[in-house]
Amino acid sequence: MLVASAIGTLAAGQAFASGPMITGGLTSQPIGHYEFCKTNPAECSIRPRDRGPERMSGALWSQLVSVNTAVNATVKPMNDLEIYGKDEVWAYPDAGVGDCEDYVLEKRRELQQRGFSLSNLLVTVVRKPDGEGHAVLTVRTDKGDFILDNLTNSVRDWSQTGYRFLKRQASNHTGRWVTIREGSAPLVGAVQ
Repeated sequence: MLVASAIGTLAAGQAFASGPMITGGLTSQPIGHYEFCKTNPAECSIRPRDRGPERMSGALWSQLVSVNTAVNATVKPMNDLEIYGKDEVWAYPDAGVGDCEDYVLEKRRELQQRGFSLSNLLVTVVRKPDGEGHAVLTVRTDKGDFILDNLTNSVRDWSQTGYRFLKRQASNHTGRWVTIREGSAPLVGAVQ
């Protein structure tokens, strides 16, 4: 029953899929990612071979929904000031608490352990409709780019989120970031 539901959801998602994000040139890392890379240099020097987007299937969709839902349920939301006493600390939520970036890192780690290529698991910085900065995980597929988000258990096509997409990790280097373009005008921004 769950698999049939996931395939039905996939079909609905595909009907609204807008295709992949269009990325621009290199841009600055968010400060939290920069600090994360200083602490975890091996995490930020990976140059995955880009073999193209993941092939969408019912099984892949089920994995995306499962990981998104499980991490959202497992990690208790807390901001960095409450956890670390300072702003913008990106870390794995190994203590069971974290903010949006921490959820993203955990989802990325779990999907990589399931065989997804890091070239298709991209930390992405967005602005929510209220203007607040936020991080989500973009999963590149042959049916478009889908978003895993700690604010919802629904896996959605990136264009259906209501977010303004600013930048994301480059698909060919885990320590580099690229702009995301809407139409022909590049968006430029930083979240501090």
